[in-house]
Amino acid sequence: MTIARLLVLVEGQTEQAFVNEFLRIHLLASGYHDVRARLAGNPHKQGGGIRGWDETKRGILAHLKEDREVISAVMVDYYGLPLDWPGREEAPSKSSSSAKADHIESALIGDIVAAMGPRFDPNRFVPLVVMHEFEALLFSDPERFASGIEQPDLAAEFHAIRHECGGCPEDINDSADTAPSKRIMKLFPRYQKPLFGPLAVMEIGLSTIRKECPHFSRWLERLESLVE
Repeated sequence: MTIARLLVLVEGQTEQAFVNEFLRIHLLASGYHDVRARLAGNPHKQGGGIRGWDETKRGILAHLKEDREVISAVMVDYYGLPLDWPGREEAPSKSSSSAKADHIESALIGDIVAAMGPRFDPNRFVPLVVMHEFEALLFSDPERFASGIEQPDLAAEFHAIRHECGGCPEDINDSADTAPSKRIMKLFPRYQKPLFGPLAVMEIGLSTIRKECPHFSRWLERLESLVE
């Protein structure tokens, strides 16, 4: 694919900052002409959160049709993802976190491709379901995570959480009590995603996140491959 523009739909300000302040620099160096994130979340919903699929889909289709050179990506959390999103209702039956994410992503691609028609290049739509939410990526390096939010004494607690869930940050599970952000807030009640999330990412570094979070890394590799 030739040099392209990349638009990433994200569900919150933390993810928007992650794309615009970190991924953008990396992907521009990979060959993209422009990279930007746009909020697809619902600012009127208490606690934030992504909109239903029908509304989100309309926005994706509009951008793909209006700009024939744009690649549309989506970064959403599995935790709290509405059940009307393709594949979400069946995902819990899958055997692993990665399988759940793969199932939803494949269903999303299938729905967009069907709506765009037979001439549409499916490479132009690259979704990512973060297992289980953005904060899981921060457990890639517990020490640097704790340092980045200026709470170095929490490093051991962050290590314990990661170990409890099998060692892979992307496997930290989703529920009202055990989602990654909920675990962080129990240890650090002043944690605010838009403030502390980018600080932690800056301290951890993208290379470490890619090394420790294979599903996220495969998504980034996919984006990189489209302009090589």
